[in-house]
Amino acid sequence: MFQFKQFAVDQSECAMKINTDGVLLGALALANDPKSISDIGTGTGVIALMLAQRFPNGKIDAVEIDKAAAATASSNFKESKFAGRVTGYHLGFEDYFQQNPEQKYDLIVSNPPFYIDSLKSPGEQRTIAKHTDEQFFDILLSTTARQLTGTGLLWLILPVSTSLVVQEIAKGYELYLHTQINIRSYPQSYPHRHIIAFSLTESFTSIGDFTIYDEPKKYTAQYEAALKEFFTIF
Repeated sequence: MFQFKQFAVDQSECAMKINTDGVLLGALALANDPKSISDIGTGTGVIALMLAQRFPNGKIDAVEIDKAAAATASSNFKESKFAGRVTGYHLGFEDYFQQNPEQKYDLIVSNPPFYIDSLKSPGEQRTIAKHTDEQFFDILLSTTARQLTGTGLLWLILPVSTSLVVQEIAKGYELYLHTQINIRSYPQSYPHRHIIAFSLTESFTSIGDFTIYDEPKKYTAQYEAALKEFFTIF
């Protein structure tokens, strides 16, 4: 059990455990008081729970294709104080949105499978969780573009090389880059992840930088500020 300040997350049945990518997306994705939120590929449910904490007026639909992970996430939601606002669904996101075509979201987030055309990792669950191809992002972007409200935002966290591919794909669905955050491990490191947001309007705001460590085992003030409302170590 992973204990946060306002909720706990059981991750025993999930192939992909709580990791830096997920918590950074949960902490850094911005929206203006969103009322409707979707977390695609919720896994343990940690991102959905972080968003429930950050956005008290938001109702979150958390979608997960893996049966064991979906059951675990739903249990985590029910055991949290946000149970009335967070609902888990055991479905692929395509099926979920096809069943709910009129539902529009102010905020959609996803920490998706992201290694395009790379070697498959051992273990079927982990392979599904970490690997994909460009067609996946075509489907993800075309689907979410239809489900966003006029002012809605789609937030993703991706390796830099994948992010650049996804930004090109997004243009074909009239999704415009709104925000980009370059994530690096140390001040002298090259970015290894992008957190990116897309919108349906040309409303680019910024490219920013985010550094996790000052030195080994010492978090930056920037990281602490982002996670202090969640992690018990701060």
